[in-house]
Amino acid sequence: MRRNLHLLIIDPQNDFCDLPAGYLPDNPAGGGRMGPALPVPGAHADMLRVADLIKRGGAGISAISITLDSHHRLDIAHPGFWTSAAGGEVAPFTQISAAEVRAGSYLPRLPAALPRVLHYLDQLEAAGRYQLMVWPVHCEIGSWGHNVHADVRSAYNRWEERTLRSVAKISKGSNPWTEHYSAVQAEVPDPDDALTQSNQAFLDSLAKADCIYITGEAGSHCVKATTEHIADYFGPQHIGKLVLVTDCMSPVSGFQEQYRQFVEDMAARGARTADVADVLLDLLGNADGDAKET
Repeated sequence: MRRNLHLLIIDPQNDFCDLPAGYLPDNPAGGGRMGPALPVPGAHADMLRVADLIKRGGAGISAISITLDSHHRLDIAHPGFWTSAAGGEVAPFTQISAAEVRAGSYLPRLPAALPRVLHYLDQLEAAGRYQLMVWPVHCEIGSWGHNVHADVRSAYNRWEERTLRSVAKISKGSNPWTEHYSAVQAEVPDPDDALTQSNQAFLDSLAKADCIYITGEAGSHCVKATTEHIADYFGPQHIGKLVLVTDCMSPVSGFQEQYRQFVEDMAARGARTADVADVLLDLLGNADGDAKET
């Protein structure tokens, strides 16, 4: 009997991929070449494996979902939002705490935003998952960096044409007042913005699957946060549906330990790990007759 096998690809976007020169287009606005804003070491190779998995095993895939990190340039986790005590710029990869903001070490460039920022930071730190990180401007809506890795897009386009099914795209991160690593919900949901609250339609689509293969970037952040929320929703009874495809994800530099601990924790909770070769065997075994030849 054919199983419902769902491929989840988290944030397979140019800005997260350590792309070689041949993948970098010319920048007509500023000269030179475009380049990824936040490249994750190993991500390009990860995405090539994801693309190959879709090409070779597509007949056995029942559904594909892709999450898309989608930010405005001015965002609470981008440098342009902040200023130092001396009025200088705040560099990417700076962590900011509520205590530092109260002390005036870092302040929002818009003074009127201070109460809202402090309320957010207090809630974020109380949740205990993350401290605010200032990232380079990345996955800006409408930019080249926001686009899906070319090989992945080409592979899933062929899958759509052959199966007459559309790949689901789940956008996250457009609210500039809260971080949104997880595709399920923002780190601090905004009560006035449904897009930051629990994405029940996404969870329901995953719940229909017999198995969910999780891939994407970065393993230490958006893959981690999304998987944890899905696992919480599924509970112990169904967490065995989740399969982390560990050679199709990589951590942000400096966060290797967080990634390692995440994989360990998920395995301890009952999720499975696999590599792309194992997943391909599953998909080929799930293909119908002549459809196995893709």
